[in-house]
Amino acid sequence: MAATDDRRPKYQRIADSLREAIRSGDYGPGDRLPGENDLMAAHGVARMTARQAIGVLRDEGIAEARKGAGVFVRAFRPLRRRGIQRLARDQWGSGRSIWSADIESRALEVDQVSVSEETAPAHVSAVLDLAAEDVVCVRRRRFVLDGKPVLLATSYLPLSLVAGSAITQEDTGPGGTYARLAELGYEPVHFREEIRSRMPSPDELTQLSMAPGTPVILICRTAFTDEGRPVEVNEMTLDAASYVLEYDFDADSKPAYRKPDTAPPDSCSADIHR
Repeated sequence: MAATDDRRPKYQRIADSLREAIRSGDYGPGDRLPGENDLMAAHGVARMTARQAIGVLRDEGIAEARKGAGVFVRAFRPLRRRGIQRLARDQWGSGRSIWSADIESRALEVDQVSVSEETAPAHVSAVLDLAAEDVVCVRRRRFVLDGKPVLLATSYLPLSLVAGSAITQEDTGPGGTYARLAELGYEPVHFREEIRSRMPSPDELTQLSMAPGTPVILICRTAFTDEGRPVEVNEMTLDAASYVLEYDFDADSKPAYRKPDTAPPDSCSADIHR
């Protein structure tokens, strides 16, 4: 194993040692890391090698550069997204945001919201069992945690179900979209999430204020009523460096609901080439 490690590029070995120093607490959140000159002297390497080592940590979201000051351990604490608890009925059904299961006492802001009526994209129409010309209510939001953009979300709901309701407004009210769907007689009782990852588009890189080289996580959630009717598709793009995905469930849980005689539609397929 040691011989294999010795064959790794020098910049990778330096990055590994810095990463381990951060994990062990030698460098805490907000602490300044050794600069290029420090690494050159300590490891006997050229400036480019030192620069590459620092670049690895920046690309991983562990470190961030501050103009004129150096490179620092990233102070932002990743958000622990509790994938099952956040969607429980007693969460949104009692008027709480599903986000409150994740953020504890941290400051969350939705700083960009738009609501429109559009013809559904083909992959969304397939999931929602809509005709090609059917119109959906589209809700687009950007979520900012502790001043850092962390998530872009686009929800699609059949307009025939939600027209004239608070779902078509920017502020959906206590409990959000799922509470309003329940009031309309379309209470979601089952959710399916598909998770993928890829590199961000230039627009996503800007909107999420991400360090170059950081991937995004794609989560596509479909909400179903008790009869198995799909009532929402929510496509989310997450900054991978800002999240820990947590799923807590029992070993004897029953298989999830699946509409009879159908396989789950590949609802995130359009995201692959964005």
